Amino acid sequence: MQLTPEPLGLGLGLRNLHFDEILSERPQIGWFEAISENFMDSGGRPRAMLRRIAEHYPIVLHGVSLSIGSTDPLNRGYLARLKRLADEVQARWVSDHLCWTGVLGINSHDLLPLPLNEASLAHVITRVHQVQDALDRPLILENPSSYVRFAQSTLDEPAFFRALSQATGCGLLLDVNNVYVSCFNARSDPQAYLDAFPLERVVQLHLAGHQHHGTHIIDTHDGAVCADVWNLFAHVWDRTGGIATLLEWDDHIPSLATCVAELRKAEAYMEKHPTPAATLSTATASDLRSPAQALAGSDVSNPVSFLVPRVMDAVAADAI
Repeated sequence: MQLTPEPLGLGLGLRNLHFDEILSERPQIGWFEAISENFMDSGGRPRAMLRRIAEHYPIVLHGVSLSIGSTDPLNRGYLARLKRLADEVQARWVSDHLCWTGVLGINSHDLLPLPLNEASLAHVITRVHQVQDALDRPLILENPSSYVRFAQSTLDEPAFFRALSQATGCGLLLDVNNVYVSCFNARSDPQAYLDAFPLERVVQLHLAGHQHHGTHIIDTHDGAVCADVWNLFAHVWDRTGGIATLLEWDDHIPSLATCVAELRKAEAYMEKHPTPAATLSTATASDLRSPAQALAGSDVSNPVSFLVPRVMDAVAADAI
């Protein structure tokens, strides 16, 4: 099952507070990405608005509950409803995350990481085939943000994605912000990650903001894209030939005009590369130190202080 990427250009995550303005103003952007679960079970205004917007813009569906890595059986009812929605709005493609969201029928409502090894790979390959058969279209899978790495992992994430896409024909959604977040948290090189990633299989890019807490970064989608993520985007853009690129903004959502203006910043990095794409900022480089060093003498906001500093200390010390 193969997917031919469409040159959709720059797109924006579809959020309900922008519905009316999108239809009245018709902003000059290429497409919208809708969160699948926000519309799958709705027969009311949200779904009606999505259908109306789909009359004027290409739509991509992006899910958060497929749980492709779980050991629970795939939810066939969920897949049937997702297929009906995709057919209804003529979705260009359907995506979700390489993660699991629950087990034993319990949904954690979070994107939980997998141990990356041959057993996990075989398990996910089987499930991707089943999902693609149920949806009658290729599945697109995204790299999630991560905060820990499993001692059981024997494959790095780019190698896992390469093997998965080759075995199943699935496409890949490369979230550039997630690369930056995960690599900072693991004290690894985001550009080495991108250089190893199977970019030839990527059909979409994500951009978003995050919260930097000194010792760690949390993927929050609640602000503007930082300069280092923009530079990584430029690095990827050169190597993908220009593919569909989307801005996510999911909390403290500003006006549609502000979101569009942030999205339009991508054009400068696509055309001029304001700063060298191969160089991270001095501030970021200086933050690549141990969590204990980064925390010392600082007064950082830390909404998960009960967990993250200790976990990140352990990561830095190669204790897990």
